[in-house]
Amino acid sequence: MSTAGRQHLSKFLHGWTPRFVLFPSALVILVFVYGFILFTLYLSFTSSKILPIFDWVALSNYRTLFTLPHWITALKNLGIFGLCYLVISIGAGLILAILLNQYIVGEHVIRPVYLYPMAISFIVTGTAWKWFLDPGIGLQAIMHKWGWSSFRFEWIKDNDLAIYCVVIAAVWQATGFVMTIFLAGLRSINITTVEAARVDGASSFLLYRRVIIPQLSPSFLSALVILGHLAIKSYDLVIALTNGGPGRATELPSTFMYSYTFTRNQMGVGATSAIIMLIAIAIIIVPYIRKEIKEDNA
Repeated sequence: MSTAGRQHLSKFLHGWTPRFVLFPSALVILVFVYGFILFTLYLSFTSSKILPIFDWVALSNYRTLFTLPHWITALKNLGIFGLCYLVISIGAGLILAILLNQYIVGEHVIRPVYLYPMAISFIVTGTAWKWFLDPGIGLQAIMHKWGWSSFRFEWIKDNDLAIYCVVIAAVWQATGFVMTIFLAGLRSINITTVEAARVDGASSFLLYRRVIIPQLSPSFLSALVILGHLAIKSYDLVIALTNGGPGRATELPSTFMYSYTFTRNQMGVGATSAIIMLIAIAIIIVPYIRKEIKEDNA
């Protein structure tokens, strides 16, 4: 083969080898992610029950969905869970990040301890907290054995308070991760502005309120996007912790979708709820992605 031919072959392989390597993964994602999203979207416009039925009922499932008391309950629970989850996780994560940003002794040990819960699966987290919150074997039982017989902590069996047990477990798992996001933001702040504020006599409270925290807006946005989409699609944590109970006290859209699709044999309604969840996640993620693309192209 001539030198020009070898150069042409080398250029061809250099350009197409990455494409050949990535093609199988891209094909799998295209079929089993985006393909099934489109299939779910189609099912939401059909009267599918236990198996797909390829008839067309237009928006009938969407109208039916928002008349179902169980779906309304799931949305209300998501509102309570999502708001508490976001506010507490972000607040606690910010406080922990500020404390660790003081370069305390043993930071390299403390930081992984706080981050470790995020490495645990939601199933394990839910199961562990179920044991801890169960009145018969958990915190209440321990307090009774220690002699505090009047102690009561039965939230997990209370219709009005059970959703907050899910919040407790979710916050425990996410706070360390949020802390690392804010800690990275604090370590990247321009120290010049901070020193200038100190020279001007700003107290620590004003320094954080008016100088440091306003510069953490990218960290706040990242935390909101990540936690927001986790809250919407939370399923395994709820199933392991409460299984949606007691009654429907901790039912979320994700558990509603599963039960209507695979337990109640209302595949069309279940697909519709899945599409509503997808739209909610897209509303959170798409603006963030567009912002990041604009910043990269700027």
